[in-house]
Amino acid sequence: MKASLLVAIFAISLTIVGFSSAHAQFQAGGIDMPGSWYVGEGLKKGDRFSYSMCHIDYKDCAPFQMDFWFKGDRQLGSETQWEVVTVVRDGNKIIKGTMYLGKVGAEPTSSTDAVAPFSRAFKSSLVWLSAYATGETASGGKGPKQFSAPSWGKIGNIGGEQIIPTSKETIAVPEGTFDTALITWKTGGKYSRVWVLDDFPFPIKADTYAHVSSGIPPQEYQFQLLDYQANVSKDPFANIKATADMQAGLDCPKNYDLVASNQNTNTNTMIINANYGPPHPKAGCDLEWIINFKRSVNQEEFENEIHYDIAVVDPSKPGLEIIRSVAQDEGRDFLFTTSGQVRRTTPVNEYGPSTYAIIVYGTGPETTDPDPAKLGWVLINIDIQKGTAPTVPPPTTITIPTWIKNNAKWWADGTIGDSDFVSGIQYLINQKIIKIPSTTAGSGTGSNVIPSWIKNNAKWWADGTIGDSDFVSGIQYLIQQGIIKLK
Repeated sequence: MKASLLVAIFAISLTIVGFSSAHAQFQAGGIDMPGSWYVGEGLKKGDRFSYSMCHIDYKDCAPFQMDFWFKGDRQLGSETQWEVVTVVRDGNKIIKGTMYLGKVGAEPTSSTDAVAPFSRAFKSSLVWLSAYATGETASGGKGPKQFSAPSWGKIGNIGGEQIIPTSKETIAVPEGTFDTALITWKTGGKYSRVWVLDDFPFPIKADTYAHVSSGIPPQEYQFQLLDYQANVSKDPFANIKATADMQAGLDCPKNYDLVASNQNTNTNTMIINANYGPPHPKAGCDLEWIINFKRSVNQEEFENEIHYDIAVVDPSKPGLEIIRSVAQDEGRDFLFTTSGQVRRTTPVNEYGPSTYAIIVYGTGPETTDPDPAKLGWVLINIDIQKGTAPTVPPPTTITIPTWIKNNAKWWADGTIGDSDFVSGIQYLINQKIIKIPSTTAGSGTGSNVIPSWIKNNAKWWADGTIGDSDFVSGIQYLIQQGIIKLK
């Protein structure tokens, strides 16, 4: 009798454990909100979007700006696709090309070579939810998803996390303030979040993390909407010249071997394994880097969460006198890698023998000040080919008198109007009081409407939330649109 009772209790226990385990795999969501959404909802010819974004597979989630305009349809066999003119601003580079997006799932099916890396980042971030929410189902799509649904799907077939409509949230981005639906899922111990807006084709904002089995989950992708315009009939990027076009006459090397450098930092706190090429780059062209940050006590193991920079330095001066910083060229305090592995290119603006430094400022999360315990650097001498000068001089140093912040604040607060602010900035640039990098002027589209993200930038700049380069990007946009006219 006792044995039978024990067997019964054991069987009940197994049933309860099994139920609990299965139940843990399903997390119920759902929002008290009418309607549904899918990637591409409401998309129209003439729509123009601007997003700031990053993806882990592109420079370890280094930020770039992606502007894209839906020009119209392209017929490819029996399939009709969107033809999307695309401009990417990656640091001090401008990349132009075209993406082709499907109609059922508004994700890239192909692109021109120049924008291919960014098209892949676009597919894996901005339109990632198209794997779960698309237009019509007759052509093989998943169909729209209801905001009230308990789940939009599951990541992976077995034990995967649910993608859940979680709550209604009002969020502010540079384009404006929106009442959105928050979609979440959990990977690697952290919640990933995407905010979608009913009847708007793409999410407004995202903050997501990659899945890891142990350690700190790295940022997988981030983005936010900077600007949106409807019914743009003419190519808004026609007057923008790509950096590659400006390098075309330089005969930049395309096939080359990499030079290896394996050094301990000057403080013996980290090993930096750097490969670069071409061995003798040309001024005005690009220099490719593959950098691995390794532990000084075991160079088989990578360091994590590195705050670093690539700089040109003057070795004749004591200490480390920086002539040019890649991070500063991109408007940042430092570069960052979560994994300790970097692959990127940097522009070459030097001539003759040059000394490059890979500087480690410290370690720690990207949003915190680095721990300087592993501060140090390595030096690499590179001979830049002489006799080849950049067709375009290096960007002018940004110079903005501090008192102009008052004008920006008054404009953001509504004390002065758009026309007063624009005419004032226009005058100050023409009088050389404000100095900004060379910018191709546009002829204008007939509209002098200033996007709200530029006014938000002005407010944040006046408050010290963002730096000069972010504010200047707004001014450059106004020049490119022909709203600010230069002499």
